[in-house]
Amino acid sequence: MFGTFANIFKVPDLRNKILFTIALLCIYRVGFFISVPGFDAEKIQQVSSQRDTDSPLGRAADYMQMFTGGTLQRSSLFGLGIMPYISASIILMLLGEVLPALKKLRQEGQTGHKKIQEYTRYLTVPLCLVQALMYMKMFAGGEYVYPGMQVQAVVMGVVGMTAGTIFLMWLGEQIDEYGMGNGISLIIMAGILSRMPWAIMQVLQNTKLKVGVEPGQFGMGTIVFLIAAFIFVIAGAILITQGQRRIPIQQAKQMRGHRMYGGARHYLPLRVNHGGVMPIIFASSLMMFPPIVLQQLEKIPALANSTTLSLFSEAFRPTAFTYSVVFVIMIFLFAYFWTTVQFQPKDMAKNLRDRGSFIPGLRPGHRTAEYLETVMVRITFFGAAFLAIIAVVPSLITQLLGVPFAVASFLGGTGLLIVVSVSLDLVQRIEANLIMRNYEGFGDSKVKGAFR
Repeated sequence: MFGTFANIFKVPDLRNKILFTIALLCIYRVGFFISVPGFDAEKIQQVSSQRDTDSPLGRAADYMQMFTGGTLQRSSLFGLGIMPYISASIILMLLGEVLPALKKLRQEGQTGHKKIQEYTRYLTVPLCLVQALMYMKMFAGGEYVYPGMQVQAVVMGVVGMTAGTIFLMWLGEQIDEYGMGNGISLIIMAGILSRMPWAIMQVLQNTKLKVGVEPGQFGMGTIVFLIAAFIFVIAGAILITQGQRRIPIQQAKQMRGHRMYGGARHYLPLRVNHGGVMPIIFASSLMMFPPIVLQQLEKIPALANSTTLSLFSEAFRPTAFTYSVVFVIMIFLFAYFWTTVQFQPKDMAKNLRDRGSFIPGLRPGHRTAEYLETVMVRITFFGAAFLAIIAVVPSLITQLLGVPFAVASFLGGTGLLIVVSVSLDLVQRIEANLIMRNYEGFGDSKVKGAFR
């Protein structure tokens, strides 16, 4: 393993790509400490640190910090993070299934992909303006703005935060072209991992190595359980991320001249977790609204004593059983929805037929498409079930062990899956570069030799 890390820096091209990526990620983190002019960043950070993290608004703030690296605690130029760009990408991806023009662009290969990327950049700007304006309005009316600078602070904040997100988008594209890995994914992962030192310090400060700890403190048994759960969940996330159902594919034999070509046997890999982390993102975003709306309705004097409203408020608290059941159902629904959008069995069957390949025992065309759809529906159930387990683990640990949600979020949920997926992709890219230059990768050479 250490020899492999040494080999990384022996290849000049690979070394330069990694150092370039690290340098841009450092720039990304430095930008979080540049405050928006007109706002008192210290007061915003002080108030944000004292908020109730178990309330619906607190949970929503923690979820947003997962993608912005904790910038809700300070009014910085990178306060919006990269989420507007991701939102624009998802919107155009979904519209590509509805609008024939976008669907045609997706089928044009690299040229169409570049055009869709251009549209994504254009759509990111209005999304940034709307989100930045909402963010500024939330603070502009309070005591967070310096006296006499309300209007100037809002204008500079909207322009500055929009420019910050566009700059992050540009950083991600530079990493894609000149660095190592997917730039946008690495930026999100860096924002998530930046909160890990704080979470570790919170656990260490509240740890008491004695019998009979007080509420809010962690004993030795809790620490051992958290470490074991962290290792187990990461291993499961890697397993489900890499899990595949391999469909045997037979290539038809063709006679060209006096020689026979084709006849090779290979596999069509279908991912168990085809939707990746998107079902949890959609479900988490949608489940934010009921608790927040119900909490705001309870503040209305006419509805303050409503029994029905109180019943719904208790049912949709993040720690309630009903909330977890609805959350799991939403994950299953979005997992099948995302698979339906992304996985096109008819197109896949058509491509297999055009290449002269077929699934043994099945006729090319409609019968093959039906079989692929049936297999994907079955394996999606297991992928969605694992996503549901991962999603509810932080809430269960928070409720059973009293661990803060910001700490328990590293034991499951969206952040963990993003970190695992991006890390695996980065390791595979580095290993591919090493093997291409006749260096050993991260795997065991004896194991590799057994399959040659």
